[in-house]
Amino acid sequence: MMSGDENTFLEQPTDVVSVWEGDSDSITCSIYNSENELGMYLRTQVPPDNVLYVPKDNKPTVLPAFVNRIKYSKEGAKLTVTLLNARESDSNFYLCTRFTKRNGYHVRLDGKTTIVVVKAAVVPPLKLGINKHGAGIVEQSPLIVDIQQGQSINITCVLNSSYEDEEIYLLKTHMQPEGVLRVSSQKALEIFPHFANRLEYSKQEKKLVITLHSLQQSDSDVYVCAAVLKNTSLFSMSQKGTMVLVKGGEETAFHNRSWAYYGLIIMAVLLFSVLMCFAVYCVHMKKYFQKRKTNTVYEDMSYGSRRNTFIKPNIYTNDT
Repeated sequence: MMSGDENTFLEQPTDVVSVWEGDSDSITCSIYNSENELGMYLRTQVPPDNVLYVPKDNKPTVLPAFVNRIKYSKEGAKLTVTLLNARESDSNFYLCTRFTKRNGYHVRLDGKTTIVVVKAAVVPPLKLGINKHGAGIVEQSPLIVDIQQGQSINITCVLNSSYEDEEIYLLKTHMQPEGVLRVSSQKALEIFPHFANRLEYSKQEKKLVITLHSLQQSDSDVYVCAAVLKNTSLFSMSQKGTMVLVKGGEETAFHNRSWAYYGLIIMAVLLFSVLMCFAVYCVHMKKYFQKRKTNTVYEDMSYGSRRNTFIKPNIYTNDT
């Protein structure tokens, strides 16, 4: 198992742009306005091809496949190239390349690389895992991971190819597109800054197992394995990907607090019900005893009245 602590990052950062089929994506290149500058190329790496050439003084040249689907703008030291109506076949590695003059020679200077991932709006079930650049070259597992914040996951990338010269990438492609890892057959390694000190991997022949540690809510995304077969000009991605959902500690605490609140509410309702029953019972008993006392007095008074009537002499009776 190897760790990212032993490796350094590339000087030129690699961007990742992820869009849905039919949308637009933008690539930014740095330009220089010196006298020796000749122009800027935007090139694909697999296969190597010039998508756009913007010379310093003349009109730009566009690759036929991108005619009517590309536009660019210059602002200061920045060249922004926009690819319109993106297609799955546009998924590739795009390289910004400057051409300049030095001591009478034309010199090519490679700059930033941008990985463009174009996601199909609808993926037919029979074509899962098959990319237009290569049939079923990359397989990936698991499909879905649901974990708590701070935990770790394993993602496995497998290449079904007999070619020896290849590079394997792990990319985030949806919420926050960016690179995670690049490993080549020559042991070259690039761990992208966001996962520095949080990534380990092991590689056995065509199988790459990547372990991501201390995941946070911001790491929730779809992670996709991709491969570049350099000798064949093939770029292939797993269209299944791994959906990673990281639940935050606050969410768990809120969940626990919710159950505590529910428990308190239930206890309060039960206590209120008991108090109400006790109050009703007391009122009922009070009325019951008041009713019994009134009837006794009435009976005693009635009896005394009748007794007095029975023994009272008749004062109106005359002696004869």
